[in-house]
Amino acid sequence: MGFKETVQTIISKHTETKENHTDKELRTHYYKSTKDKVIKEIENMFNQRPGFSVSSVSEERGEIIVNINKGKKAMMVVTVIMVRPFRTAVDFSIATDTMLFSDFGYSRKLAAELYKELNKRLTFVGTGLGDELTKSW
Repeated sequence: MGFKETVQTIISKHTETKENHTDKELRTHYYKSTKDKVIKEIENMFNQRPGFSVSSVSEERGEIIVNINKGKKAMMVVTVIMVRPFRTAVDFSIATDTMLFSDFGYSRKLAAELYKELNKRLTFVGTGLGDELTKSW
């Protein structure tokens, strides 16, 4: 991660994971499972965490909305997409509710922590595999 990305991380209230993120920890994670099983596991993960509440689940869209009320308040959208049979991608978008200009890396740390926990719960395949997985078979 370069200087520009480091500064943006420090002065941001929002973190979004994506396929080709400059921070390797925040690249899209892929799991060997179906979309429905991943959504259920993510729901279970948040229901077991104090201060986290799942407010909406759309299995058709592959989106889970989570409110965080413990510590810093935040809202999170988790996107789950099945790109191939038994290859499912997970991305997080976390927006911190703060009056300050920054959440001082809270949303970034939370996204990295959630990926680590999800990696323990599901069969992790890799990060940033979109180009490889979308090639024709």
